[in-house]
Amino acid sequence: MDFINSSEVDVAYYILTQAGKTMYYKDLVLEVIEKKCKPVQSLSAAISEVYTLINMDSRFHYEGEGQWGLTEWNPPEVKRSHASRSTSSGSSKAAARASSNRKKKLESIQE
Repeated sequence: MDFINSSEVDVAYYILTQAGKTMYYKDLVLEVIEKKCKPVQSLSAAISEVYTLINMDSRFHYEGEGQWGLTEWNPPEVKRSHASRSTSSGSSKAAARASSNRKKKLESIQE
């Protein structure tokens, strides 16, 4: 990979892909700066800049406790609305009954 001509986030993505596991944000950012041979006047400013770029890129996922990984490593979340569509007719009947009960209660309150 041509680190010099690649963006910081592309280098970070490459590093995490090669590591195959989450990395502590500071270690990841310092490795990006090192691989890019980026001239640094202020290390804290450079860390902040690269960290912000990673934070804004949807390819990266914050795992907690300062650890960053790739979004593709995490299975997509299943939305409840999708799950209820694929359930059996018994639970859809129960949902219709619950909806009907809510309607009746609302009507009785409005009287």
